[in-house]
Amino acid sequence: MNIESVLTELMTLREQVAGVTNSAVASVDGLLVTHDASDVRPEVLAAMAAVALGLGKSTGAEVGMGELREVITRCAGGHIVVYAVGQTNLLVVLGDEGLDINRLHLYSRPAVTRLGELLAA
Repeated sequence: MNIESVLTELMTLREQVAGVTNSAVASVDGLLVTHDASDVRPEVLAAMAAVALGLGKSTGAEVGMGELREVITRCAGGHIVVYAVGQTNLLVVLGDEGLDINRLHLYSRPAVTRLGELLAA
């Protein structure tokens, strides 16, 4: 696994999508792989994102809606979006209130594919 390439994906996502403030890649067990985060605790973010992803996967399976794409949480101060990266990893993106969710999805879905390839290598 090339951590620098994973980090480059995170920084590119921040550059491509206005409103992205922090991001991290972690295992589904909540262990931090790497991050582009400055004003949050990345280890805690990774652990909490893993919980959100697990709950989303379980809920989707229970109601028969297929494979989970992402979990979106909207707060007074912005957004938390958690994407499944294969079966063993996740991408979590934080955005401010001005985050364009549609643009984030447009750029993050190909990034998730690339991250999956990088993490599998």
